[in-house]
Amino acid sequence: MNVAIVGYEIEGQVSYHYWKKQGATITICDQDPDKKIPQGVPSQLGPDYLNGLDRFDLIVRTAGLNPHMIIKANPGVEAKITTAINEFLRVCPTKNIIGVTGTKGKGTTSTLTAKMLEAAGHTVFLGGNIGLSPLEFLPEITPDDWVVLELSSFQLYDLKHSPHIAACLMIVPEHLNWHSDMNDYVTAKSQLFAHQAPQDIAIYFADDETSHRIASASPGKKITYYAQPGAYVADDHIVIDNQQICRVDELKMIGQHNWQNACAAATIAWQVTNDIMPLRSVLTLFSGLEHRLEFVREVNNVTYYDDSFGTTPETAIVAIEAFKQPKVIILGGSDKGASFDELARKVNDSNVRHAITIGETAPAIEAALQHAGFEDFSRGGATMSDIVAAAQAQAKTGDIVLLSPACASFGLFTDYKDRGYQFKLAVGTL
Repeated sequence: MNVAIVGYEIEGQVSYHYWKKQGATITICDQDPDKKIPQGVPSQLGPDYLNGLDRFDLIVRTAGLNPHMIIKANPGVEAKITTAINEFLRVCPTKNIIGVTGTKGKGTTSTLTAKMLEAAGHTVFLGGNIGLSPLEFLPEITPDDWVVLELSSFQLYDLKHSPHIAACLMIVPEHLNWHSDMNDYVTAKSQLFAHQAPQDIAIYFADDETSHRIASASPGKKITYYAQPGAYVADDHIVIDNQQICRVDELKMIGQHNWQNACAAATIAWQVTNDIMPLRSVLTLFSGLEHRLEFVREVNNVTYYDDSFGTTPETAIVAIEAFKQPKVIILGGSDKGASFDELARKVNDSNVRHAITIGETAPAIEAALQHAGFEDFSRGGATMSDIVAAAQAQAKTGDIVLLSPACASFGLFTDYKDRGYQFKLAVGTL
């Protein structure tokens, strides 16, 4: 088989090794003309990396590459395009697969779910948009094991297979610089459910009409979370099947939005194990993922939190709501086509003391803040050290300094992880 690996970052490298073991003849295609590739492997690098792909039997696209770019350069190749996720779902030896999608919360929910199933005694593999490409751990999986996949709209766009249990969390506009519009984004998410069978399970967020709409693509059993019959909050407890799992104040994760993630994970895990104890042990011990409202340090009675993963206005609003203390918030980054109006109103109506604006979106955020009546903002510097210093200068005793940018990071930083790491380094030097 003649295979093109299109995009040679981490996922592409895993795909290369997988198809090489299958005996395929491989060509690596990447837009970076200086990309380092294995010696002796044919390549197609630089601006013309998408040309002539119709000559291949299979085209393996990296998740972040919109398939329409391939099709535009090579009309009629739709049937040849696949992804690492599609291949994994096609050949995985276990049918015990859980897929989690949503705009935000899917990494936390997937991790909680995997930990709950492990606590219940199952062998569990966690991958997808978080951690490993599932093709990496494919050889280790047995038919009795469980797999939990966090899946983005990029990975779901041309999905041809669905997992046994699929869950959709809260949905808000995102990646509208990649998707043609919101309907395209929702349609991509719906692919997680569209290929399920009647015996499969579709879980969705009870308070989100779009989440319900996405899950409705499934012919399987529909189950809500944050409302019965799934897990929900009642009398300050997380409850499922009339059994209390834990008090919400026992959760180690900060913010009421994590009540939703806890309920989503509990609902998913409950489909596998009807034992409260594994759910309780995980929810009362797990403190959250890196760069998600992560405590960094307290300096001179000012506390610093890294929420670099917050790349939408909605997540910044959630972060603001998570803390009662006055806040200095760092906002801005690259433009994904989102509106900042609702975020600006939240900033004005809450106890945000000052906003530091950064990146390409700084002017748009400042305009939205002014329109909402908020004038306490200033432009941050070009480096994270400058940005943190500017925030420190505005903070007072008892304040929170919060990096929750509401935007992607590209431009000033490589990605949200790089942005978060640089924030923590800068705070560490204060």
